[in-house]
Amino acid sequence: MSAMPLVLQASIPLVLQASSGLTLLAPKGLLLLGLLVPLVILYILKIKRARRRVSSTWLWSSAKRDLLAKSPFQKLVPQVPLILQALAIILAAIALAQPATRAEEGAGDHLAVVIDVSASMNAIASGVAETGPEVETRLAAAKKVARRIALTLPPGSDAMIVEAGRSARVASGLERDRRRLVGVIDRLAGADVEGDLGEAVSLAVDRLLQTTGERRIIVLTDGNLARPATFASAALPVELLTVGEPIDNAAIVRVDVRSGIDPATRKETVEAFALVVNYGQKPRELFVTLRQDNASDVLASRRLLVQPGERAPVVLSFASTPGDWRKGLVVDISPHDAMPADDVAWGRVPPGDTMPVVIAAADGARPSAWLERVLAADPRAKVERATMSQLLASTGIDPSALVVVDGVCPPDVPGGDLVIVNPPPGPCWGATVGGDMEGPMVTSWDPADPRMRFLVLDGVQVRKSRKLTPDSASRELVRSAAGPLVVDVSTASRSVTLLGFDVGESDWPLKASFVLFARNVLDLARTHRERGVAGPQRTGEPLRIDVPGSATDLVATGPDGKSLEASLQGGLAVVSSADRAGLYRLAWQGKELGSVVVPVNLTSEAESDLRNVVAAPATGTLTVRAATDKPDAHRGWGWIAAIGMIVLVVADVLWSTRRPKLAASGVAAVPRAPDRVHRDLEARRAAR
Repeated sequence: MSAMPLVLQASIPLVLQASSGLTLLAPKGLLLLGLLVPLVILYILKIKRARRRVSSTWLWSSAKRDLLAKSPFQKLVPQVPLILQALAIILAAIALAQPATRAEEGAGDHLAVVIDVSASMNAIASGVAETGPEVETRLAAAKKVARRIALTLPPGSDAMIVEAGRSARVASGLERDRRRLVGVIDRLAGADVEGDLGEAVSLAVDRLLQTTGERRIIVLTDGNLARPATFASAALPVELLTVGEPIDNAAIVRVDVRSGIDPATRKETVEAFALVVNYGQKPRELFVTLRQDNASDVLASRRLLVQPGERAPVVLSFASTPGDWRKGLVVDISPHDAMPADDVAWGRVPPGDTMPVVIAAADGARPSAWLERVLAADPRAKVERATMSQLLASTGIDPSALVVVDGVCPPDVPGGDLVIVNPPPGPCWGATVGGDMEGPMVTSWDPADPRMRFLVLDGVQVRKSRKLTPDSASRELVRSAAGPLVVDVSTASRSVTLLGFDVGESDWPLKASFVLFARNVLDLARTHRERGVAGPQRTGEPLRIDVPGSATDLVATGPDGKSLEASLQGGLAVVSSADRAGLYRLAWQGKELGSVVVPVNLTSEAESDLRNVVAAPATGTLTVRAATDKPDAHRGWGWIAAIGMIVLVVADVLWSTRRPKLAASGVAAVPRAPDRVHRDLEARRAAR
């Protein structure tokens, strides 16, 4: 098939849709077409002639035949005046009927159409909660209105399309081609995010202020606004059109997964906490289930009867094994309703409640007994001793284990959080370790850091310490008059704590603050481990995922299995787009190859409450009304018919008053005699 038929096939629906907006504002004006009947009668009616005596009827033979005819009408002969006058009457009737096309009221020279693509726009537009492809969503209703606006742009006007999700995006710049605008609108898709119309309106205002002429903004939304007053004071007129009707909805607005020890069985147990809210007018009977991703077996379930407006917490638990660690979990409420995106929430199985700890020292040396003893005192910690060679060569180190190194500063070690004690002089993880400081006295510490919580270091005596110089003063955790004693040298991929002294050469192990410090370090490592290499995420926010510093060749996939763009730098992986709720998967190569599952959830009460209406008050620049109530303006085309009528009347006058053309020679042409007279003359000539 050639390209031209394809273009015609694509343009025919638009032409038909645009022409379907033609209407007659005063159809009674077509009654003027009745004048065509007397006009035609005047041209076929015989003219009544007066009697006159003449010397001969030779020139009046045809008139004589008319007088002898019995019918008062003659045959209609097409004549130029008749055609001009008939066309003039037709155009006059059309002008009086006031033909017009529909257009958005006050479209202006430059128009910005902001379309809400947040999660609530994926809910059904009206009626009871149903599912299926035949149900129209709120976004589909908004796109229908946007198409009508685009197809009825006035001549010479242009429009731009702005997509309002978690962040604003210009889907189409100022464009006059209606077909292109409709194509951009058709390609818009909803996202599982909390929308921000204020940012989108601000972006539209910024673009339109660069133009001249009449400018205005139309916002299409369902009314579920997380920040309703952010655009009420826009610099340009804003008209907010709402689509959809208030609908009952139940949603999971919070989810959290923790691991622990069952006090009865003393086994590892995973507990999934979900908060279910009924945004409706009637009680809802719901079944809450918990299962692993890509598995049909239900791990736990609960039946709930949730009253209108009630917030019902649910705890689902199951016994876990090491094979379950870091696998995805799915919390589901059924039956699904008007908005499926908030009926499902995702989590991940934490890697057990016992915190693995590896303590190592230089080859041939023994790590500090004080460190080993204080770490082993935690009932939820499992401490293993290793030499530095074993640590560096080991491939079985848990990637989230707490690693404590005494007397050395390795440039790279496996595991999670790292504590370096009494390092040798030289560079160490971005800090510089200098010579000894004799008898430094603690002067201050940073209580805001989680490793320093609840600590009191007054009276701690240190015999000697290495002088530490971090890259920033803000990294100093414990200070003395001679210099810092403990500094933070964390990287993007792990938390690293550097102690410049041997704890055995101080009285710190005899203080309660030493136990608290070790417990804080363990709790911080445990928190990082429970979160895994990625913390809990919400849709619409970039994914920032900690991976090993040696990771290379990062591959990221979304909930639908499609590849995503991801960047990797210094042990931090960043996925810029996470607009869908579900489980994101990342895999990497390198010395410590691995993969991770990242749960991303909507959990937005503002988006899930489908009963909401626009709370933004109407102001001088903001008007709010339903899209179905928006009055249509009309663009009249009767003036074109009126101009055509005037042209035809002038042409008729010019034709009727024209001068007859003279013969080319000066001798007048002899009229042809009637056939009967001609035969008589021939007969007389023959008789002679």
